[in-house]
Amino acid sequence: MKKLLLQIIGVFFILLGLFFAVVPGPSLIFFMTGLLCFSFYYPKARHYLKLCQKALTKSCNYLDKKLAR
Repeated sequence: MKKLLLQIIGVFFILLGLFFAVVPGPSLIFFMTGLLCFSFYYPKARHYLKLCQKALTKSCNYLDKKLAR
């Protein structure tokens, strides 16, 4: 039951991420949340979650450096 609920929530957040990839919005946040739900049961989702976290960290560091000037 818990696995099914996490999968439904994960699909919902992935779909929201796809929607916000087309419409301006926080798509990466929703993708990461969906991957977090999937990562409890699927190791490949955990791998993609780490890639998203690294990309978000890298982009935040870049923006910090640009805004500090």
